[in-house]
Amino acid sequence: MPAASYLIYLTKRPILRHIEFFHSAHFEKNYHRTAPPKELAHFVDFFWETKFESLWEKYPKGFSDALFPNTGYTYLINLGTPFVMQVSNKKFEMRTDGFLPRPHAIECFHRIGNRLFGIKFKISPVLFLRSINFAEYRNYIYPLSYLMEQKIIDAVKKAPGFRERVDILNTYFIGIIKQQSNDSKRAIRVVSSILQHCDKKNDFSTSVELFAARNKVSVRSLHRYFETVTSLSCKKAIQVLRIRKAVQHLANKPETFSYSSYGYYDHSHFYKHMREFLKRDALRDIQLHLLLLKKARQQSSKNVKPGRKKTAGQAIR
Repeated sequence: MPAASYLIYLTKRPILRHIEFFHSAHFEKNYHRTAPPKELAHFVDFFWETKFESLWEKYPKGFSDALFPNTGYTYLINLGTPFVMQVSNKKFEMRTDGFLPRPHAIECFHRIGNRLFGIKFKISPVLFLRSINFAEYRNYIYPLSYLMEQKIIDAVKKAPGFRERVDILNTYFIGIIKQQSNDSKRAIRVVSSILQHCDKKNDFSTSVELFAARNKVSVRSLHRYFETVTSLSCKKAIQVLRIRKAVQHLANKPETFSYSSYGYYDHSHFYKHMREFLKRDALRDIQLHLLLLKKARQQSSKNVKPGRKKTAGQAIR
């Protein structure tokens, strides 16, 4: 199907959509995924590659994979035919390789012939090689050649399999971090340590001012470090990390979920943040999120003691 016809098809006919948190079996079964070596653990979340061979007979007209906003960014290497990627409300036809920011909801529309390899970054080691401000790369998909040498991209494409592609990139990125400068090292160290602390301790309430004081930098410098390294402000990055962890917990283990575990001072506070997260940008038409909202409401009812009247935040809306 020609690319233009495919775009028309996408806008006029619904296709099967797999949604992060809800269709976890799809993302676990139909993607290769592996963690980086310890030398890259502060930089790379994981490497991944599609393995859709078993799906095309079942879905000959294609399907889409939808993901909610996240911290970090993704390098996309196209191993197959062109595909369509939606970032927020903008659709892009991808014929080659791209750099994908992750502060927005995204949706990738797959059809027979598509095959993708990706690197999900916490922080890209490219910051050790050149002066880059990732805040300038927030709203579009950019050519990957801006950030990675073409000879490395070509080597990844020519590699015989997923494991070999990962080996090439591990060697490449480990080589980069050995060339680090003091300026880039400081920004990366500060940002990485704060995000790791928040993730590990579920600390989403510490103020930006206190994080700055702990790291002996000004609030202005901390803000600049985060925007340069992650594209997001310190507060925004922490809040995205927070709601992703909370929503994933609620989706997978609602019986053990408590909004207070993620620093929300009441159910209304959490519920408002979750509705904004689930309904924004490209995913605002998804109805499956109502199941998750229903779980949140059920949790709210459990938190109301007998004989007590529900507050506005606890009422079912």
